Amino acid sequence: MPQDKISIRGARAHNLKNIDVTLPRDKLVVITGLSGSGKSSLAFDTIFAEGQRRYMESLSTYARQFLDRMEKPDVDSIDGLSPALAIDQKGTIQNPRSTVGTVTEIYDYLRLLYARIGHPHCPKCGREISQQTIQQIVDAVLNLPEGSRIMLLAPLVKERQGAHEHIFDEMRRSGYVRVRVDGKIYDLSDEIEQDRQKKHTIEVVVDRLAIPKGQQQEIDPSFRQRVTDSLETALKLGSGIVQVAIIGGDEILFSERLACVSCGISLPEIAPHTFSFNSPHGACPTCAGLGVLQTTDPELVKMHAERSVDEGGIAPRNEEIESSISARTCPDCHGTRLKQEALSVTLGGRTIAQVTQLSIVLAQQFFQKLASDTGARSSQANMRPLTDSGKVKHDLVIEVMLTERERLIARQLLKEIQARLQFLLDVGLDY
Repeated sequence: MPQDKISIRGARAHNLKNIDVTLPRDKLVVITGLSGSGKSSLAFDTIFAEGQRRYMESLSTYARQFLDRMEKPDVDSIDGLSPALAIDQKGTIQNPRSTVGTVTEIYDYLRLLYARIGHPHCPKCGREISQQTIQQIVDAVLNLPEGSRIMLLAPLVKERQGAHEHIFDEMRRSGYVRVRVDGKIYDLSDEIEQDRQKKHTIEVVVDRLAIPKGQQQEIDPSFRQRVTDSLETALKLGSGIVQVAIIGGDEILFSERLACVSCGISLPEIAPHTFSFNSPHGACPTCAGLGVLQTTDPELVKMHAERSVDEGGIAPRNEEIESSISARTCPDCHGTRLKQEALSVTLGGRTIAQVTQLSIVLAQQFFQKLASDTGARSSQANMRPLTDSGKVKHDLVIEVMLTERERLIARQLLKEIQARLQFLLDVGLDY
């Protein structure tokens, strides 16, 4: 028959003095006493230790070889004991860099998701920026309307003061014939006058082309090769940027790198560490990825206002000094912990910081919309900036839809994120 009590005889662990005690089973038992009287020695070092040892002894020899050997506690006998679990009372060490997202690994999947299919924007003007391969640029040029007359321009100077004669000389030596200065075409064989006191934009004309008729049906290999060679030259001269000017029409900018041509800002390669506040690649340099700055209030530090510092105005007491230190939100990242480059990448119209500020319920809804194919892509071209506090309105619903390619890339990542969010909801941790 099952026993209804636990009988301990001759317990001598640590401060215990050969005591005998009987405890009821399946009841809430409280062990009280003065500090050092042996409460923990009885609960952890005797009852729990013996229960754990007996359970391990019941395992197979093969299983026990992977476990540490446990010594028998200093006790004569314990009857009525079953396998035991223990939750030790220890002071938790709070890591200021740990969040719900990092502990549950949701943030790790988020970083991968944003690195793979996020849409980078210019940190200054908010325009979405992208990078193209040389073949993508060639295809875009060849897909222009038949008969279009175009110029391939390589930007050399953008809004820079001076006359820049040395640039014209260098282009002449390289064999180029024309340049465009402040929107006007000049022949390099002529003298080009510029106002040294004004800012100028200079582009060299790498090639002039006309899209042949019938090009859409069959691409002439020699013409494609000419376009490719000219674009490669223009990209090299323009540091990865080429301007395609359609005569009598629009102009199209192409870039091999993540850069905003309008603002002259380049972004580093987007990678998972870009969104890590524990990495120098992604952490805000002002607050070192903590989101807050530790500041000292001088009025609180000065213990005796009527005295100067030399006279002992600041008492050398650590506790009083610590009480005068306060934390304030980082003015640069607004508590998001990340660099502006990371905060300039969006997915579904939200930055990674805005997603992490959502409640568990709203975050699950957001990722369900991403995973489904019933959303509608937002027509908003520019990134919605953070509020002054760095937070986003939680009642704002954004309908999004991934492309087929993006959905294929994100499928497994979204599955892992949703599974972890659902677990938090199921165990009642949605707050």
